Amino acid sequence: MSNKAFILIDYTVDFVATDGKLTVGEPGQKLEKSIVAKIRETIANEGLILAVNDLHKEHDQHHPEHSLFPPHNIEGTEGRKLFGEVDDVLKQMEKDHPGKVIRLDKRRYSAFCGTPLELILRQENIQVIELAGVCTDICVFHTAVDAYNKGFQVIIDESAVASFNQKAHEVALEHFKSVMGFDVKRRG
Repeated sequence: MSNKAFILIDYTVDFVATDGKLTVGEPGQKLEKSIVAKIRETIANEGLILAVNDLHKEHDQHHPEHSLFPPHNIEGTEGRKLFGEVDDVLKQMEKDHPGKVIRLDKRRYSAFCGTPLELILRQENIQVIELAGVCTDICVFHTAVDAYNKGFQVIIDESAVASFNQKAHEVALEHFKSVMGFDVKRRG
């Protein structure tokens, strides 16, 4: 059994599809093959996969993101579905490898905030996590900071994260590497 987990953050239709409600667009779409490969690799190495997605209620005026972003990942909508082939591959992995894929809903940027993520990782003796998804400088970033503060080793592969803002994406990757000491795999 592996002590590593792959955590996919917000790789949903609303965040990635061309017509998504709060889409990263093409930069997010380009991650699809890399994410699928990482899912398959994680299962082959007997690792754990966690898909952690934003969950919002329609017309929630009290959520802090209400005034910052348009409505997205609304409960019960197609926008919450994982994007493209990732959805099909993860469903197949859930069927073929029971207990190796866990889906969680989050209501804040960090995948740790208000979820049982840390408890699951500790119960499974996970020490190393690889983060993927969108947005590098928002939800991936906040999850990474929490992971750092909780003592997890973190890996981030640039081919598996993207953002709306390329400059903020680059700053986040540099911060992960130089300030947090993460293993950041860079393209090229």
